[in-house]
Amino acid sequence: MPDLRQAPFAAYSTRVLTDWVDYNGHMNDAYYALVCGRASEALLDALGLGAKYQESTGCTTYTVESHLRYLKEARAGETVRVLTLLVEAAPKRLRMRHSLRNGGDEEIATGEFVYLHVNQLSGRVEPMPPDRQELVTAVFATHEPLSRRAV
Repeated sequence: MPDLRQAPFAAYSTRVLTDWVDYNGHMNDAYYALVCGRASEALLDALGLGAKYQESTGCTTYTVESHLRYLKEARAGETVRVLTLLVEAAPKRLRMRHSLRNGGDEEIATGEFVYLHVNQLSGRVEPMPPDRQELVTAVFATHEPLSRRAV
């Protein structure tokens, strides 16, 4: 797992599967969102806010907003790696920006996602516990200078 304080965070890459390719010969738009979602999960896991956190606390993050830009095509078999920045960090909210890169390090898509911290037992949006917020704040401090420009 990459160092959380290294910016951008680069823990997720994948190969474009044949099933992801549409009749136009490139990755279908829905799979760009899937790739971004998996990259988000990698950062959430590293922040201690992933599946294990949900299992042990009943709290989790819900995606409440997303924005994708499609810049270049990705074809079957191509490797796509994702560079992720934490661009907003508040006690109840996180925002991540992903840059999807091909093997030539060209940006092929971007995704921005907003997450809310939810207590599933109460059904309410609540602040993260102090230990998680402390780590999130430290990571944000490292990522924030890069968030003012493209990944």
